[in-house]
Amino acid sequence: MRIDRTETVEEECRPRRRTPRSIRERLVEALVLLGDGQAQIVSHTERSWASITFAGTRHRVVLAFEGADAVEAGECFIAFLPDHEFAIRGQLVADAAVTRVDHAAAPPRLVITCELLLLEEA
Repeated sequence: MRIDRTETVEEECRPRRRTPRSIRERLVEALVLLGDGQAQIVSHTERSWASITFAGTRHRVVLAFEGADAVEAGECFIAFLPDHEFAIRGQLVADAAVTRVDHAAAPPRLVITCELLLLEEA
């Protein structure tokens, strides 16, 4: 008895469509990258934001850095976040600030809360 796997193989080899990543996902990816891949997202909230001339979203993200190397990456994250040039397609990061830092020595752990304002590019 011969089993024809042609359709199955073709399906497995066919390029899969990637669903577009949301702005939220792209922001998280950029923040983790800024944290040298050492950050773990603890929480992420967002809400719509608008002024007379701009529309966008305000994000509050809590990141944890655990271990000595991760804490060092977190300290760099704190230093670089305010001036970092984000590359999020269709979005302009108008403001990025660290609003809270909790640091523990043993075991080494750093928890950072940051707020970002993303504006839709026209």
